[in-house]
Amino acid sequence: MNGLSALFEETALAAGIAVLDVYHAGANAVAKVDGSPVTEADLRAEAVIFDRLARASPSIPIVGEEAAAAGCAPSVEAGAFFLVDPLDGTKEFIARRDDFTVNIALIDNGKPIAGIVYAPALRRAYIAAEGVAQRLEIDHSGRVRERREIRTRGRNGSIIAVASRSHSCAQTETFLARHRVLDCTSVGSSLKFCLLAEGRADVYPRFGRTMEWDTAAGDAVLAAAGGTVLRLDGSILRYGKCRQESDCDFANPHFVAWAAAPPEGWC
Repeated sequence: MNGLSALFEETALAAGIAVLDVYHAGANAVAKVDGSPVTEADLRAEAVIFDRLARASPSIPIVGEEAAAAGCAPSVEAGAFFLVDPLDGTKEFIARRDDFTVNIALIDNGKPIAGIVYAPALRRAYIAAEGVAQRLEIDHSGRVRERREIRTRGRNGSIIAVASRSHSCAQTETFLARHRVLDCTSVGSSLKFCLLAEGRADVYPRFGRTMEWDTAAGDAVLAAAGGTVLRLDGSILRYGKCRQESDCDFANPHFVAWAAAPPEGWC
């Protein structure tokens, strides 16, 4: 395990403790300016992550969901930066469903080159660094008890999809029908990318609004496992788009994540 992997693991596991403390106590949510919910768990976890990343790599800027919502996103016009979603799947968290995650990614030249997705209530994490993706099993004391390398699967006829539980739309249904997808699993948070990465599904279409911090860590895991995330024009989903676009709020375009090379004429 290299230094970046160790930093991401230790940081995500520490943030997960903060998240679970609020989860077990019962979370109260308030609405942000954009209408999305935020809880004390989001704020505590982001504080833990910022502190550890800043101490380990003080020269690398950190973009976090809650800091950005408060107008405190740093410039990412040059070089690498960390991209953080301290609690992805806040709606699942509030509804007391366990598929919420802590997400940390390192972006370089518009590409997520390392990342971790940690589901503390499931005691499971997915990490990517140096082109290798792994699934981690976490014990009750918060330590890694098992790790194994994961890879995407090749397409073998029928397509299995994963989709958002909270953000399905008519465009998603049209896409699934067009590609004759008969089996679709609904799951919250960035775990959708991880199901593709470990060979349990083939495609994740997303036509609703997402932000860069929602997708970066999962994108890193999927890429290291052999998959890809494409915009609807067929180009790779990029990060740090505020470098080129004025008034950018770190919003992603619509995309489709694939475990294997997409079929001809998919978009």
